[in-house]
Amino acid sequence: MSDVAPPVAALIEEFSKLPGIGVKTAQRLTFFILRSPTDQARRLSDAIIRVKESIVYCSRCFNITETDPCPICSNSSREQDVICVVEEPLDVLALEKTGVYKGLYHVLHGALSPMNGIGPKDIRIEELLKRLENETIREVILATNPGFEGDYTASTIKRDIQNELNLPELKITTLARGLPLGSDLEYADEGTLSRALEGRREL
Repeated sequence: MSDVAPPVAALIEEFSKLPGIGVKTAQRLTFFILRSPTDQARRLSDAIIRVKESIVYCSRCFNITETDPCPICSNSSREQDVICVVEEPLDVLALEKTGVYKGLYHVLHGALSPMNGIGPKDIRIEELLKRLENETIREVILATNPGFEGDYTASTIKRDIQNELNLPELKITTLARGLPLGSDLEYADEGTLSRALEGRREL
């Protein structure tokens, strides 16, 4: 972009690195910021820096948080013996919006994908197994996204729990298939997620 001022070209390039942002959208965002008041641009900049500097992973569930443990893990009114396993922090937000689920979470930060070289060591499966070993848990809900990778991840976790841990009383369930195959939890509406939680079945 030799015909554009270097600071503008640099901002377009950085925006285009974001997921789902093509060059055209990056250009629109850049010129929107150029037209915006300086204080608005500064607030955006400050918010980005703040989220990078103040957000950590909860040492118990690995959700993103400003305090460790996170507010969900430290809330004594939640069911401490139920863990809902999800792929990403956005899935926690989606399930919390339903108001149905009152237990704890475990965030994997991804799904198993042999084709992309993502194995069990690349996501938080070992940490989940340690939690189950050290905490008194009666149910694990495997709420991975519907589709090959999510199903493969859920079946691997179930196998690891059964092979590596001696927990005969532990119930392993999955969400009911009110969720469309191949969709992500973060895009499902609250009613669909509520029905999926309430209709979960043993895996």
